[in-house]
Amino acid sequence: MTEAGGVPDPALGAVAAAAARSGRAGASGWLRGAGVAGAAVGVLAAGAAAGVAVERLTVGRGMRRKARLALDSTGPYGTLRGTPGTAVADDGTELYYEVEEATGAARGSGGPPVTVVFSHGYCLNQDSWHFQRAALRGAVRAVYWDQRSHGRSERGRGQRDGNGTVSIDLLGRDLKAVIEAAAPEGPLVLVGHSMGGMTQMALASQYPGLIEERVAAAAFIGTSSGRLAEVTFGLPALGINVVRRVLPGAFRLMTAQTELVEKGRRLSADLLAGVYRRYSFGARDVDPGVARFAERLLESTPVDVVAEFYPAFAEHDKTAALDVFRGLPVLVLAGEKDLITPASHSEAMAAALPDAELVLVPGAGHLVMLEQPSTVDARLADLLTGAGAGRCDAAEARGRGEA
Repeated sequence: MTEAGGVPDPALGAVAAAAARSGRAGASGWLRGAGVAGAAVGVLAAGAAAGVAVERLTVGRGMRRKARLALDSTGPYGTLRGTPGTAVADDGTELYYEVEEATGAARGSGGPPVTVVFSHGYCLNQDSWHFQRAALRGAVRAVYWDQRSHGRSERGRGQRDGNGTVSIDLLGRDLKAVIEAAAPEGPLVLVGHSMGGMTQMALASQYPGLIEERVAAAAFIGTSSGRLAEVTFGLPALGINVVRRVLPGAFRLMTAQTELVEKGRRLSADLLAGVYRRYSFGARDVDPGVARFAERLLESTPVDVVAEFYPAFAEHDKTAALDVFRGLPVLVLAGEKDLITPASHSEAMAAALPDAELVLVPGAGHLVMLEQPSTVDARLADLLTGAGAGRCDAAEARGRGEA
């Protein structure tokens, strides 16, 4: 999700005030509230739920808009596609996935091939795996899916009709539905980033037999097994306390006046670009095309979905589920400068899985798979090779991922 300095943004106070006024100020009050909520939603959409100091804007708005359009038109990111399919969740929600088949010698012989299932994070979609998809294409059988209400998947039916709430356990059941539809037999390797890693833990907690019988290896990237309510997002105590007071009102605005808040988000695009960058990446010199790609991924998540999913993280506690992965090859990888799911959470997971490989990527932030793809690709290639997944040579994977 994103990065910046440690100074609370004054806009947070404005959001809180707007939330307090929203019930009595009429349409104009709602519009003002929606505007400041739109300015704050970038942080929320990135999973930060925090205000940050944003760099001074030194280029005209028109030039910045032209630059974004140019990056959108020339960047190849998110353009890779596979064979589409649909899984049906237990509440009827249609979950979109794509399959990339192994080619040539990578198919192997005999029984069903190993299938690698990639689960993305909060406010992202399957395209967030762009570099890994490029690196592994043809070398392994892979499934990329969009979590409910994200990407090309249907809006969660239970949430849409008001008869259900989002939980990490629900996402675990969604993952099982995708596996049954896209990889009904053969060994599996599970790869999850952030919320996707939590989804894998929820799968394990509810279906331990599936893990024991079919999972050959697992990777947990920039994720956490619990205690997310304690994360400060790099803010001082005063800042995070203000944020926690602001959130309920901001969420009410997002769900009750979605169109107005979306308008506020569009009008605040320049400010949000800095917010997204702060919480997505650890370094300042990220490729502008990659930074814009991350921005587009985050922008694509509707604000009411942002509000709908966020409360589930405070309830997430799946440390016990990690036991199901004991004895398997496990990669636990995180950006050293991740402000969303700090590296200490990955260290705690590795401590619960003493045989796991722990990799902390120097200088990287939360979207480590976009920021330092060659490192992630090489570590995944090693994991997949050990699990017998195709011809996954680390050097080959690095070469394909950089193409």
